[in-house]
Amino acid sequence: MKKMIIGGLVGGLILFLWQFLSWSGLNIHRSQTQYTPVQNEVLECLQANNLPEGSFFLPNVPENTSSEDHQKAMESFIGNPWATITYHHSMEANMAMNMFRGYIVDFLSVFLLCFILLGNPALDFKKVMITTVGVGLISYMTMPYLESIWFQGNSIPDLIDALVQWSVAGLFLAWYLPRKAN
Repeated sequence: MKKMIIGGLVGGLILFLWQFLSWSGLNIHRSQTQYTPVQNEVLECLQANNLPEGSFFLPNVPENTSSEDHQKAMESFIGNPWATITYHHSMEANMAMNMFRGYIVDFLSVFLLCFILLGNPALDFKKVMITTVGVGLISYMTMPYLESIWFQGNSIPDLIDALVQWSVAGLFLAWYLPRKAN
């Protein structure tokens, strides 16, 4: 249990620090959060039309649309503009709570990985590295990459994150976990 906790704490910190660098210091995700000079007009339009908070795919059909009407609408959308929108009425700057929650998620992710790894009695450096990087790639492929397929976004920054943060965490775990307890 001690190895899982220490592995989770240190590995989680590695993930957390990389995420900070990736999003702020290195700005790898800039292509996913681009600026538009018409942002004020877009936001004013959304607010003026009383858009509720939530995530939207435009164009779309109402929830209870029949299958036939849904199919007709989808066909009419082809070749026209479309967008995804996540809208909130007010920006909040609760950075401390967001960072705390982010670190807890990182800790739990690496803690669970340690639980899986420590179940292998023949644990060695290579197995830890392959498994850890594999977990990073699985996390990338099942969320950001699939989303980029359907919504035609750029997931390269997410791939970089997955490879770098899980490789660095893997280096620590590959050094730490196979070691015999003193």
